Amino acid sequence: MDSTKKALPIGTEDFEKLRKKNYYYVDKTGLIAELLRGSGEVNLFTRPRRFGKSLNLSMLKCFFEIGGDPSIFEGLAIAQETELCEAHMGKYPVVSVSLKDVEGRDFHFACRQAAAKISVEASRFDFLRGSQKLSGDERELYASLLRRDMDQETLSSSLWDLCRLLEKHYGQKVILLIDEYDVPLQKAFYNGYYDEMIRLIRSMFSQALKSNASLAFAVLTGCLRVSKESIFTGMNNLKVFSIANLGFCEYFGFTDEEVRELMGYYGLADFHEKAREWYDGYRFGGSDVYCPWDVVNYCYDLRMDPNVLPGNYWANSSGNDVVQEFVKRLDASVAARELEALVAGDVVKKEIRQELTYCEMYDSIDNIWSLLYMTGYLTKRGEPEGRKLPLVIPNMEIRDIFTTQIMDLFKEHVAEDGAMVREFCGALKDGDAQKAEELFGAYLKKTVSIRDTFAQRSLKENFYHGILLGILGFKGNWYVTSNYETGDGYGDILIETEDDDTGIVIEVKYAHDGDLEKGVELALRQIEAQHYAQKLYDDGIRTVLRYGIACYKKQCRVALVR
Repeated sequence: MDSTKKALPIGTEDFEKLRKKNYYYVDKTGLIAELLRGSGEVNLFTRPRRFGKSLNLSMLKCFFEIGGDPSIFEGLAIAQETELCEAHMGKYPVVSVSLKDVEGRDFHFACRQAAAKISVEASRFDFLRGSQKLSGDERELYASLLRRDMDQETLSSSLWDLCRLLEKHYGQKVILLIDEYDVPLQKAFYNGYYDEMIRLIRSMFSQALKSNASLAFAVLTGCLRVSKESIFTGMNNLKVFSIANLGFCEYFGFTDEEVRELMGYYGLADFHEKAREWYDGYRFGGSDVYCPWDVVNYCYDLRMDPNVLPGNYWANSSGNDVVQEFVKRLDASVAARELEALVAGDVVKKEIRQELTYCEMYDSIDNIWSLLYMTGYLTKRGEPEGRKLPLVIPNMEIRDIFTTQIMDLFKEHVAEDGAMVREFCGALKDGDAQKAEELFGAYLKKTVSIRDTFAQRSLKENFYHGILLGILGFKGNWYVTSNYETGDGYGDILIETEDDDTGIVIEVKYAHDGDLEKGVELALRQIEAQHYAQKLYDDGIRTVLRYGIACYKKQCRVALVR
């Protein structure tokens, strides 16, 4: 790794730290100018997780806050906007609160967490304790905002009160920044106190955002555009910028030009196409963007090991409950066929509800489609047709999330059918290729098929390979290895059965043209040409059954040579 290069900001959401420690920064300061020229009084930006929302709010705080360090913006796009900088840089008191860790197991604990967040932010303005511009009662009010055990009434008005006190001290209206505004609602929904949390958040936002005469403007971020009726009631000053809106598109996510520049800086230009396949494909408003979290992590890993494969960084940064729930609800319905089309790289057209309450998320399969779109598992591709959006899986990483969940559900079904597992494994050991073909075909009919041109053929084969391993994994007394180096290559699956006399070699092929016979012949020739059975013979096994298996959609062919 070249130590002369700037460090990559893995997980860094503090803009000042990022700039002062000279991390690599993709310039998103154009967001500041666009906000000042065309925003509302209260602005809500909704984007999927890990698309730079928190870092952008930190950037806004650094730019606007009184006493900020203007040098950290030198060389960035906003520095060219001299009139805006002179008029607004360092001119406002800023209240900045993140609600992303307000996730208590019950309402009381969640209130304590929220109070702690407000208290920590209020403590940054300790000079209010002795401010002569505040009355004695107002200084006492400030002291109450420092209490981490503040009561619910104090908590409800805390942001509004802090804004009022700061305006009176500075004689300047306040900018309010609220990050991950919807996390407390999400956690409350899962933990069973949603109605109580809705009332609290509605009260806090009504006072801080709707009837706050001390407010210059506010910016909120979150993953979902929560129904206006639930927490933004009567708020006519709210302007929403979701993934479907044209405004501010390029400021959340990396553009292709930005990714090319970043990878070129680190000498990774040869990996750009791989990064594009795995992490690009999101369409926000009028811009195509990559997931920043993925790109930065992939570049970091490539710098450590140039042979590293693309990772599922976004999926591993949080749960994938919505995909899990979606896949679990599939049966032989239209939705199952639509998922097959998506995995194939095709377009599915759906009417999207952009405003949902958390209580409505899983009420219907239609709401789950909307949720998949808003949380980044699906994206727009093409122009709407009336009220319907053309949706696709954005890239290989998200496709992998879907196929993983499909496979996990398949394994659950296999585990429930021990008799069929025993029958299939018995057919393999007995050399009954026709019976094995019938049973494996029955398994394929129970899961979503792969019929795509979206992925390389090897990835399609991996799906069917995974199904086989999912079945064989429940045969407890067989020793099964996958992609074991043997002979002159890597055999797909090698099996040592329980009696030590019989072994099995399986090579899986994807018949991309539907010619299953040709696929089987190719698999059997590869087993012989690469001497895949040698490892089993070396272990003292006398009888080795060689199976070629070809798959296409939900069809298969199984052939045997001894």
